[in-house]
Amino acid sequence: MNGLTQMIRIEIVISGRDAPPIRDLITSAGATGYTSVSGVSDTLTMLITVLPPDRAPALIDAVRQLLEAGSGVMFVAETHVSRPEYFQ
Repeated sequence: MNGLTQMIRIEIVISGRDAPPIRDLITSAGATGYTSVSGVSDTLTMLITVLPPDRAPALIDAVRQLLEAGSGVMFVAETHVSRPEYFQ
């Protein structure tokens, strides 16, 4: 993609009460931020973050471990951004 930088987009849908540990994982993975959408379906929250490809595997592994112990789902996709400095 001309002029765009490849990144990894991670979306996690989880119970709102289970969201704080996921937010902590996102922050500790070096993400510069995330978007939290409450009320996705009754009490569910969706957390969305974008990371450089070299930082994503650690976060993906950590989230998978948390999700194995409870409910929730994670989506991971390659994306491209126009302002990579926002995500470094």
